[in-house]
Amino acid sequence: MKKINAEQLQDNPFKLIGKDWMLITAEKDGKVNTMTASWGGVGILWGKNVATVYIRKSRYTKEFVDGTDHFSLCVLPESFRDKLAYCGKISGRDEDKIAKCGFTVNHEENVPYFEEARLVLKCRKLYVQEMKAECFDENAKGIIDACYKDNDWHVMYIGEIESILTRD
Repeated sequence: MKKINAEQLQDNPFKLIGKDWMLITAEKDGKVNTMTASWGGVGILWGKNVATVYIRKSRYTKEFVDGTDHFSLCVLPESFRDKLAYCGKISGRDEDKIAKCGFTVNHEENVPYFEEARLVLKCRKLYVQEMKAECFDENAKGIIDACYKDNDWHVMYIGEIESILTRD
């Protein structure tokens, strides 16, 4: 993989996150965990290149992201779609889904990512905030019924993109 700067990134962020999906990956106490995500964003905030991801409080990966200063976002080729779907449904609490998928864990400056990825964003946490019903605008109240009937709210993580790795 080679490093590029953010301005060299050619992917459409709406396709990249919403359609291609990504794996949010972090390491805590020497153990790596991951989950599939299709919600998030990339942009500029506080004069920094950032990625924003959302993790439900119930997700096992949240413990890993909370337990470290860094996480990675890995985008895999379309041929891995079934494994991405699997990582979105199965909890790392229940089985070693990384091993079951046959993913190869590598590290970029001690931050785990998957060798199979076509794109990796290495992020340093800057901001963490739980989403709350009272913060939704009246125009968005239907979102609460559609997405949070069970009160399993997302926590928003904003991470500074420290490096981007890509395949040629």
